[in-house]
Amino acid sequence: MTIVVGYTPDTYGRAALQHAEAEARERGERLVVVNATSGQSLVDKRFAPESDMAEVEARLADLDHAVRHEVVPDVADAVLKVAAEEQARLVVVGVRRRTPVGKLLLGSVAQRVILEAACPVLAVKPD
Repeated sequence: MTIVVGYTPDTYGRAALQHAEAEARERGERLVVVNATSGQSLVDKRFAPESDMAEVEARLADLDHAVRHEVVPDVADAVLKVAAEEQARLVVVGVRRRTPVGKLLLGSVAQRVILEAACPVLAVKPD
């Protein structure tokens, strides 16, 4: 089985990666890391630089894994698509507290993944 994690190079994404990695190691499962942007890569702080992705690759070197680092039309759709392609058992996303107005105006990748994924979703917050 496979675990998919939506990764961002911040405390929320690192918390998600930590939980997903622990789950994959405990169960001996494949881990797929998804870091994507909708084309705003020069200004999107959630799109990891190559150096950050190299650190993720090194961290997971001894684990069956794949990394998807892509420019896509919609980030939530990208995570959901990878989960479907991999027939994921679990998707892990990092979440932050947001005001109701913030949710309305900005939307939320994590919220869409939680609501639309065909498998269970683990939403984690940093310690």
